[in-house]
Amino acid sequence: MINKIQASRVEALSIIPDGASVIVGGFGDAGIPFELLDTLRELGTRDLTIISNNAGTRDVGIAGLIKNGQVRKIVCSHPRPPQSEVFAEAFRSGQLELECMPQGTLAERLRAAGAGLGPFFTPTGYGTLMAEGKEQRVIDGVGYVLEQPLHGDFALIRAHQGDRWGNLTYRWAARNFNPVMCTAAAHTIAQVDEVVKLGTIPPEHVMTAGIFVQTVVPVEAQHVRA
Repeated sequence: MINKIQASRVEALSIIPDGASVIVGGFGDAGIPFELLDTLRELGTRDLTIISNNAGTRDVGIAGLIKNGQVRKIVCSHPRPPQSEVFAEAFRSGQLELECMPQGTLAERLRAAGAGLGPFFTPTGYGTLMAEGKEQRVIDGVGYVLEQPLHGDFALIRAHQGDRWGNLTYRWAARNFNPVMCTAAAHTIAQVDEVVKLGTIPPEHVMTAGIFVQTVVPVEAQHVRA
């Protein structure tokens, strides 16, 4: 019987080794797996590469990992949202490496990884600092930059409902990057607000299919967010 439910956050996250690349879902505070990130901080896993839309806010979530010295590199599109002083201080001090890119490019690199595609050309960033060191071409009079698929060892995401097969639904804007991030990781760990019986989620309402999810962790949210 397939059962991907794991009651213990510590056991679910203890498989993440030092040096892993971890894709983290969310946009602003919506859809961020704060409780999984809190547990990862408690475990003390280090030398992480975090792939996310932003670099964290306040001193929780990704920012909490940075503050604790657990992050080596951030790959994101928006490193300086409001209240991102933790990232700013770490970056200025040389503690943290940053790879920044346009938001659409981030999403497409993740999608390409999940779809098993190779590099792709995009006009976004052509002729700018973002394109330095990358192949650039002009095709039919339009300039393009060659971008690579963006894979992760693990993905930590937040969903609203999940079943024992790993099928997921999301609530409102909390969906954001989470579905595509699940596809781009070798191992996805999803925290869910509610575990439902198999068959409860109508097939047309499944936003992430269980084939892309390895672990489902029921979590009572401790942080206020969308």
